[in-house]
Amino acid sequence: MNIKEVVAVVTGAASGLGEACVREIVARGGRVTILDMNEGRGEAIAEELGASVLFVKTDVTKEEDVTKALDLTVQKFGNISVAINCAGIATAMKTVGKEGPHSLEAFQRVVDINLQGSFNVARLSAAHMQTNTANENGERGLIINTASIAAFDGQKGQVAYAASKGGVVGMTLPMARDLANQGIRVNAIAPGLFMTPMMASLPEAAQIALAEQPLFPKRLGNPAEFGKLAAFMIECAYVNGETIRLDGGIRLP
Repeated sequence: MNIKEVVAVVTGAASGLGEACVREIVARGGRVTILDMNEGRGEAIAEELGASVLFVKTDVTKEEDVTKALDLTVQKFGNISVAINCAGIATAMKTVGKEGPHSLEAFQRVVDINLQGSFNVARLSAAHMQTNTANENGERGLIINTASIAAFDGQKGQVAYAASKGGVVGMTLPMARDLANQGIRVNAIAPGLFMTPMMASLPEAAQIALAEQPLFPKRLGNPAEFGKLAAFMIECAYVNGETIRLDGGIRLP
């Protein structure tokens, strides 16, 4: 797809990886709706980037919230051609720790936002995309979900997070197969260690230690690099049903 003709909805886009996708798409001439719970930050980005960006406060786990956000996007921009799911949370808790078994509520919350929320936005976005006029490649839309290297190399204390991201990887191919006849592609990006607000909150010593783990380059990922990979997926019609690791070659111990 030509990014200049794209109308994207991006979840978790008031910061980090999602914000990077918004900025990359807008810089290349596309239009974007930010779906996020952070009203102040979301509105500030929309105001900064101008008429090409809309902000709608959205809980991705709620059908009514997502439906409203998508409807407002169509009203403002005319259609939806790309959905990028970056909304997510993490928790650190062992299956059984010193304080007892893993909180079931905490596990469910991580899965609800990371996996169910991604599916909720994907399914509702695809319903809009299937009504688009196909381009010369027969494309009507693209869904990009955010997985994680934890889906493959989950560490101690990541059971909930790794399970949710493993689910994102697992639904990529069947969703692509489900939507192929509608001309809608589905991919996932599995980022490694990135300098997001969550990472920036760690002590400097911890950041330095983590930055040494990738094979090369020896640094944390820049969210802009995530945005560039998302843009590549938008433009390259032959990338479909695929999860791409974006991690500097790291394999978590």
